[in-house]
Amino acid sequence: MLRVAGVNQYYGGSHILRDVAFDVAPGACTALLGRNGVGKTTLLRCLMGLLPIRSGEVTFDGKSIAALPPYARAALGIGYVPQGRDIFPRLTVEENLQMGLATQKRGARMPDLVFEMFPVLKSMLGRRGGDLSGGQQQQLAIGRALAMRPRLLILDEPTEGIQPSIIKDIERAIRRLIATGGIAILLVEQYYDFAKSLADHYVVLSRGEVVARGAGATMDQDNVRAHLAV
Repeated sequence: MLRVAGVNQYYGGSHILRDVAFDVAPGACTALLGRNGVGKTTLLRCLMGLLPIRSGEVTFDGKSIAALPPYARAALGIGYVPQGRDIFPRLTVEENLQMGLATQKRGARMPDLVFEMFPVLKSMLGRRGGDLSGGQQQQLAIGRALAMRPRLLILDEPTEGIQPSIIKDIERAIRRLIATGGIAILLVEQYYDFAKSLADHYVVLSRGEVVARGAGATMDQDNVRAHLAV
């Protein structure tokens, strides 16, 4: 569904991404792993069009999207949950979720999937996003992305700063999304056990380049954890 081929990016004179290449298969979870500062978030920003790539290619369903602006990529069905969540704190939960409908036709209804994945949101529709806990805000951010009916969902560090009980809720939701077979997931994560539990495939970045890849089932045998150790 998503193909990244030979992507390079620089900050000033620093070569941040070095010929990065991997595929994200439909109906599966691909975990992108690596220590802090290796270029994971920069790569996601490139995939969403928030940063231009210096060279390389990004294709979605076989068509190049490298020159498309972020809103056009969202309209194609690419949902993005950034690190830090970036909800609208002064808007209500309902209003935040409605922002996810921006790519849909006027009058589109909220997908049942949003509340199936995170039923707690239905009881909080009138609360302001900024009044929620960190874990609730993360669920809201994922719910907002699901509201646009994505075909590819990109999650950047969804467990960061989240209490264990909410991590379990998010894990269950991602597992159910994968089971539907209709959504591809690109999961950026440092929490090894969380990533391993969900990954059908994995890719490891180090110093801006892919240094390992394989099946999620072989992550222990491939000693992937060593790539995340400080």
